[in-house]
Amino acid sequence: MTMKLYFAPGACSFVPHTLLEAVGEPFEAVMVKLHKGEQNSPEYRAINPRGQVPVLVDGEAAITQIVAIVDYLDRRFPQMGFLPTQALPRARLLETLAWMNNTVHPTFTHVFMPFKYSDKPEVQAELKAYNAQAYRPMLAEIEAMARGAADRGDGFLGGAQFGPLDAYALTLLRWGGFAGIDPTSFPALWAHVQKLAQMPPVARAIARERLQLNVYQAA
Repeated sequence: MTMKLYFAPGACSFVPHTLLEAVGEPFEAVMVKLHKGEQNSPEYRAINPRGQVPVLVDGEAAITQIVAIVDYLDRRFPQMGFLPTQALPRARLLETLAWMNNTVHPTFTHVFMPFKYSDKPEVQAELKAYNAQAYRPMLAEIEAMARGAADRGDGFLGGAQFGPLDAYALTLLRWGGFAGIDPTSFPALWAHVQKLAQMPPVARAIARERLQLNVYQAA
């Protein structure tokens, strides 16, 4: 049975989207238009009651949350090497992936959707400004990862294989443009993103989602 991925263009669902493209087996990509509220429809809530993307459906199982989906895909397709097999390197990669998902990602959410945290316009403005400033040093930390990978000659953030850290780093740097951060101000990470965008699996996901990598506009 063909797996099905529910994704939203430009969202963190880009991570499993690229991994599935890398696997190379047929899968069905189902777009969820968040700006139209499709995540709140009864049909979608029946798949994921939390109304979030991504959702990976494999047979009768619907799997949510980035870290869980990545772990599932790694175990489902071990030949891809998305995660290390040894205990400590695996834990270190998941440690970074979880940080991207539970710290960097929510910081940007406060910038892009401050209305989720307050219904007061003045508070929303403060949340947006404060978290945009907090987001930059987080990207600087990922920049250091990209610089370290380049210096070591590893090729990718998680080692010798393309994996979830690379796809999430691309997503997070792209989001920086919406927070008023020029992605080219992180040269190692920007170069890494440009390299990723040339890889056929990543290029296919970018094309399906119709993404522009640099959305920064100078004030």
